[in-house]
Amino acid sequence: MIAKPEAAPNVPGRTSVPRAHHFRGSLGRFATGVAIVTFDGVTKRHGITVNSFTSVSMEPPLVLVSIARAAKAHDELAGRPFTVNILGAEQRQLAMHFAGRPGPEPLWVESPTAPRLSNVLAYFECKPWAAYDGGDHTLYLGEVVDFNYRNGDALAFANSAFTTIPESQLGMEDLL
Repeated sequence: MIAKPEAAPNVPGRTSVPRAHHFRGSLGRFATGVAIVTFDGVTKRHGITVNSFTSVSMEPPLVLVSIARAAKAHDELAGRPFTVNILGAEQRQLAMHFAGRPGPEPLWVESPTAPRLSNVLAYFECKPWAAYDGGDHTLYLGEVVDFNYRNGDALAFANSAFTTIPESQLGMEDLL
């Protein structure tokens, strides 16, 4: 038996609280990787856990991160170099640490561009390219100046829970 499709939702310019909750839940059905944006602010080093990260361009090499305006370090990121750290499946504690549930102090790697976290699955060191208004977020584009990756399973997030993407499901470098 084929289920009847639901009626298309009426999405006004602003959503009510129950509607916003449902919208967030609908977005949560899209599985994403987990990353931490790291940078040196005016007074201290910062890290922000994100799952809104994407490639934008190969030439020049550009990536985008979406940072909530409510994030404590949001205002300090503007105009600063940053690193996007892609987490391995064993790095949930790091994700939680930078999402407001502090754990052991992470190990940092110093870089001429921006600090990064030790032993992440992949990283992209970026210099600022552009920033765009994204409603309650700011969309930061960075030009990638250094990057690398290691082997391992990826940490992912779907349906409000962490999950793992096995390495056997990652990458297609040998197809290119």
